[in-house]
Amino acid sequence: MHYGATPVLKGIDISLVRGKTLALLGPSGCGKTTLLRLVAGLLAPTKGSISIAGQVVADAASGAFAPPEKRNLGMVFQDYALWPHLTVGGNVSFPLEMRGIGKADRRARTMRALERVGLQAYADRRPSDLSGGQQQRVAIARAIVAEPQLILFDEPLSNLDRELRENMVGELAELIATLGLTAIYVTHDHSEALTLADDVAVMRGGLIEQLASPDELIDRPATPEVADFLRLGGIADLSYRDGLWFFKDCDVALLRDLGIAGDTAQVLIPIAAITLGEISPGRLAGTVLRSQFRGDGHLATISLVGPARIELQVLSRIKLKPGEGIGLSIDPAQIRWFGNRTHSSAREGLQHA
Repeated sequence: MHYGATPVLKGIDISLVRGKTLALLGPSGCGKTTLLRLVAGLLAPTKGSISIAGQVVADAASGAFAPPEKRNLGMVFQDYALWPHLTVGGNVSFPLEMRGIGKADRRARTMRALERVGLQAYADRRPSDLSGGQQQRVAIARAIVAEPQLILFDEPLSNLDRELRENMVGELAELIATLGLTAIYVTHDHSEALTLADDVAVMRGGLIEQLASPDELIDRPATPEVADFLRLGGIADLSYRDGLWFFKDCDVALLRDLGIAGDTAQVLIPIAAITLGEISPGRLAGTVLRSQFRGDGHLATISLVGPARIELQVLSRIKLKPGEGIGLSIDPAQIRWFGNRTHSSAREGLQHA
């Protein structure tokens, strides 16, 4: 896909199994919204083709292009796009009215859709009378009322405050699973994607860095960029000399010789691989840079003591103060190697003097 001479999407090749949810995950500008707009029919591809349920809906080579209303899709937007002058029932039935469905049939199908999302008693209310979570359910009911073959979610939780968003993620995941929807879900929030989706496509610069299940992404990130975006831990460059793997450009050693080819490496040191303690022989020495609370503890960023600036992340039960000295022990078995050492784990640690 190009805008003028500028490529926006490059080499995208994905498929989605019926009844599954695919999340497109990445920072702003990575191409995920463009990809969603291509599927929706709001953009035409400049290269390649798009098929939905076995039917080609867009093909750059032949010029074939089906508009959005011919693709049998449902969409849920960031702001839900509910019409305030219509009742809940009126909002949900609108797609059927646009298709020329008769009044009695519209009413029956609207009530069935509202029942599926648990809002059948709210048909005569106005959207403004509902909570944010209820409004989202109305938007989903409207998206499924015509029984589309694919639902597209365009960052539907991004406008909610943090607490409500966290509460809604689990509820939305349950609803998608209960309804058996086939869905593409766009988000920049990795916790949303990992909670909601069966498969996640991590995007960067118009490319898919990795397409995998949430468990595989966490256990086996394909690139340092994926690991960094998912906040799985610290990325470190290592160099090999004298039988030891050192942090690059400093004399702090991490591991003994593992029989790995080459004299440089890039690794992920997961948050769970690091244990905190007092500064003592056998531990790396570090200084706390900052600490941020999250639901399961305080996530601290630690700078290792040494000439090179090496930052690692660790989870602490208590809040650590900036400038505080701390000792670190790293479980070598949890270290992940990238490149031609992909996902092999270290076996031998190193005692630090």
